[in-house]
Amino acid sequence: MNIIADTHTHTIASTHAYSTLQEMVHAAAMKKLYAIAITDHGIAMPGAPGKWYFHNMRILPHRLEGVLLLRGVETNLIDYEGTIDLEPDCVNDIDWVIASIHGVCMPEQKPTVELVTNAWLNVAKNRYVRVIGHCGMADYPFDYERVIPEFGRNGKLVEMNEGTFVSRSTSVPNCKKIMELCKKHGVPIIVNSDAHFSTRVGCFKNSLKLLQEIDFPEELVVNSSVARFQQYVKQYTGVFDTLTSL
Repeated sequence: MNIIADTHTHTIASTHAYSTLQEMVHAAAMKKLYAIAITDHGIAMPGAPGKWYFHNMRILPHRLEGVLLLRGVETNLIDYEGTIDLEPDCVNDIDWVIASIHGVCMPEQKPTVELVTNAWLNVAKNRYVRVIGHCGMADYPFDYERVIPEFGRNGKLVEMNEGTFVSRSTSVPNCKKIMELCKKHGVPIIVNSDAHFSTRVGCFKNSLKLLQEIDFPEELVVNSSVARFQQYVKQYTGVFDTLTSL
């Protein structure tokens, strides 16, 4: 399976990442990727950029070094009602919104399956969110059988996150269950690197191995072909409106 876009990456604007935006795009160009999304952490994350960083993303070209550049954010869930830290006055400046749970941004209240299920069900209804980020986190289990179909019904892409194998290895069994349910219910997914350094852009080895192990259908992987990816971007964003060609 060939992955043509990496839509979860971080720059030095997220202060625990180490490459500039141009370095990340250049890495995508060197890997001959069709597209990259720059998705620095939302404002609730310690060390994240402020809202003006996201508000000013409007100045970024959608083409750079021949790569389609999506202006994005990895927004944080900040409660068990599914509230996210995406500023309302920034939504028109951003093309690509990933919603993820990071413990440091969540209430101190102990997560339960019921609480986390409620949070994700509400995120599924959020019209701005495109990708459900690394939701297999071991500390935040939810009712996968109930929620995964709702992601699909609401046009969300469930992420297979390469960074999980390094940073959240205890979550891998949950990720496998989630991918199996996406296969069962026909829910589209997206494979991303979650790169925090330029050399990690376009690296998906472990994710693709897991998908191969469960015989995951390629047609459900939105970024496994340019045509599928273009179709999704056209349907859910206005990125192509100002471009003369794809």
